[in-house]
Amino acid sequence: MYRYDVFDHRLVGERVAQFRDQTRRYLTGQLSEDDFRPLRLQNGLYIQKHAPMLRISIPYGMLTSLQLRMLARIGRIYDRGYGHFTTRQNLQFNWPRLEDVPDILSDLAGVEMHAIQTSGNCVRNITADHFAGVAGDEAVDPRPYCELVRQWATLNPEFAYLPRKFKIAITGATHDRAAILVHDIGLAVVRNDAGEIGFRVVVGGGLGRTPIVGHVIREFLPRAEILNYLDAILRLYNHYGRRDNKHKARIKILVKDRTPAQFAREVEDEWSHLRGGPATVPDEEFERLAAFFAPPAYAALPGDDAQFRSAVADNRAFSNWVKRNVHPHKIAGYAIVTLSLKRVGVPPGDASSDQMDAIADLADEYSFGEIGVSHEQNLILRDVRQSELFALWSALKALGLATPNIGLLTDIVCCPGGDFCSLANAKSIPIAEAISRRFDDLDYLHDIGELDLNMSGCMNACGHHHVGHIGILGVDKNGAEWYQVSIGGSQGDHAALGKVIGPSFAAREMPDIIERLIETYLERRHEDERFIDTVRRIGIEPFKERVYASTH
Repeated sequence: MYRYDVFDHRLVGERVAQFRDQTRRYLTGQLSEDDFRPLRLQNGLYIQKHAPMLRISIPYGMLTSLQLRMLARIGRIYDRGYGHFTTRQNLQFNWPRLEDVPDILSDLAGVEMHAIQTSGNCVRNITADHFAGVAGDEAVDPRPYCELVRQWATLNPEFAYLPRKFKIAITGATHDRAAILVHDIGLAVVRNDAGEIGFRVVVGGGLGRTPIVGHVIREFLPRAEILNYLDAILRLYNHYGRRDNKHKARIKILVKDRTPAQFAREVEDEWSHLRGGPATVPDEEFERLAAFFAPPAYAALPGDDAQFRSAVADNRAFSNWVKRNVHPHKIAGYAIVTLSLKRVGVPPGDASSDQMDAIADLADEYSFGEIGVSHEQNLILRDVRQSELFALWSALKALGLATPNIGLLTDIVCCPGGDFCSLANAKSIPIAEAISRRFDDLDYLHDIGELDLNMSGCMNACGHHHVGHIGILGVDKNGAEWYQVSIGGSQGDHAALGKVIGPSFAAREMPDIIERLIETYLERRHEDERFIDTVRRIGIEPFKERVYASTH
């Protein structure tokens, strides 16, 4: 992992001291609420429905065991003993006291973490493939490039006050697990026919009030030019992006209005003035950053461990977990393990401080002391020996982290919703729990197969409902909480936006509605056909007819 140098430590330390003084002045009445608001937002501090919320940056979803233990400690001392992992690979604390936040930021700085640019109209946390560096289908490890972009974006004065928030995702695999097509900028690290590393650049994607799938504006950008090209894109956005209407301020609206082809031409023209300039990245800098992500000391292992295969054959519960939560690793004899934060009765993405401490211990024992965070709100142990999977599974079961549901219906992606967020129109967590309880049958879940259910409590789409195979959106109807359902959305290489099936439903109806959608799929699917493939083949009408015929 990247380690701070003297400059990093000084920069973060100075920000902590600055915010400590700003907080002191606000609490003593020397700063008004209006004056303090932009200052706290620059440090990831929101005022939510019931209490402050602090959002902590986890760059490209990577943590050390030391950092996870610090998050556990902060949750235990300053919050209510848990944290919430988000769809931007960050962590949120929902109950800190305002006067404690400077101390929390100081503790974070001690383990090379911060909350800078987790809010505000700036470049937010850089997200990435949660299997980066270990995936079997990876062409190029994207993490050094994520770190380069993170350093370019952090406290960049030119882009500190953009028209609206700005999100960048990066992948280096042949299969997109970073959802780059629904980000303001998506970058795929690729090799051309000559073997040279560069970037395929996607611009203008995003969800929220106006969901749009992004557009490729350059198939191959030489890697040395990446910062120059990002400067060109951001300068155009900064200059032409709307500031008179926040609902039309994202770059996706600008790209749509100017047309992707015209915007691409303008980016190329702006880049022509920057190309080869001071922001051009030399090979030595790429090599320096890559050194932080050198492979750990992998052992020479057989590609298929006999005891592991025997345990899979003899233990059905273990076999189910391996099928859903264990993924191919690029190194023979190793595996990638997803720890499910989607146990029934627990809000999706929540982990207790005790669980975080235990996961840190397991990471030290089984995975070189590193933990990944996925944008689907689960945690990853990236380097587990096949021979140790059974022991790890046994430990995870005791912690409530071995639910074998990754990629299944109850692996719900869900924002905090109206239970916490002051922007939400409706609660999300109780609906997610009700659906999980309805489908709390592993045999049935495995028969249904792969299905992404995403839920958001408002149009800001923090739960990415637009790209769920089934998407649920909380809406306000005459002061009451109702839920709009869409189907057919997907992320990844063939990202698509779901289509709303019709009028919204009351909260009490939602488990029944999801069950009717599933019944329609099971009746109409071809052999081994996924839910999303059935929807694409037959359209939404059969689902719509089943749902509304049953409710009216």
